[in-house]
Amino acid sequence: MSLPLQPPPTRRHDATPAADNNPPMRSKVSGALAALACAACCALPLLIAAGVLTTAGAAILEKTLLAVAAGLAVAALGMWWLHRRRSTQRAAAAGAGCGCGGGGCGC
Repeated sequence: MSLPLQPPPTRRHDATPAADNNPPMRSKVSGALAALACAACCALPLLIAAGVLTTAGAAILEKTLLAVAAGLAVAALGMWWLHRRRSTQRAAAAGAGCGCGGGGCGC
């Protein structure tokens, strides 16, 4: 018994390129630095117990590390959003036949 043959997959060269949804490297680095600042903030009680930091120094360092971690996290998310927006605009511009930008609405 023979099975029917599947037609070979066809590739359209004029297909609209997909938008890149992966975070860029700069966003990953900023996110990793935010996580590192957060981990350093969590290590402050251990540094106080070891006698490396005083309580006043740890309080100042804690506020600074929290602000740095929040700033880096916001920067990472902002860079990812901007990257997604630009790649979506590039993908829409490349597919001039579809969408409202190509002379008509719809495909």
